Amino acid sequence: MSEVKHESKSPRSYGQFCALARALDIVGERWTLLIVRELLPGPMRYNELKYSLAGIATNLLAERLRSLESNGIVQRQLGDAGVLYALTPWGASLREPMEALGRWGAPLLMTGRNDDSFQPRWLALALPALLRGITAAPPVELGIDTDGFRMVLRIDENGPSATASPDQQPDTVFTAAPEVVVGLAAGGLTIDQALAVGNLHGDKRILSRAFPPGRANPATGGSATDD
Repeated sequence: MSEVKHESKSPRSYGQFCALARALDIVGERWTLLIVRELLPGPMRYNELKYSLAGIATNLLAERLRSLESNGIVQRQLGDAGVLYALTPWGASLREPMEALGRWGAPLLMTGRNDDSFQPRWLALALPALLRGITAAPPVELGIDTDGFRMVLRIDENGPSATASPDQQPDTVFTAAPEVVVGLAAGGLTIDQALAVGNLHGDKRILSRAFPPGRANPATGGSATDD
């Protein structure tokens, strides 16, 4: 097991000898898990984080990053574009509990986007969470374009994963608004309903393998099925 850092107990600590309480001591403060969400698809510069996390104050973002670094969750990297923030292996292991929390919260999206902000890269966490349990052999790769952002959804014998891949061009690419992609992944829309408002370049069978019909809709307990 890799070395895990943990700062001495702060005034905000729960002060409990409990794994959940100690985890919340580190990642339970406002904005912290959202910073982790931003970094799950890949490293980002400070200004990119600030732009994506609309509403966070500059000094608060800096404070949260310092805390995540001191606790071994985030590390700095030097790239061609300057300093990048990236998750450590321990930080990246937050993907599983965050996906579970995202699945739990999926019904809350069914009221619509309203005036809430949205960044397409957030789908790189949401899609594997909503499609958990689906496997494919041979593997299936689907490009997804939404709001000008390209990601690649891959499903193989280990399940689904999604990466931000602006330069990768799979043979099949689905282009649609983010709410359509979420509805399809959550089982609230059928393939035909999604295609009526989106655009597919390539093989419809790839889309059907990536989003198989008959999956449970977390908002209703039912499922969406194609005719």
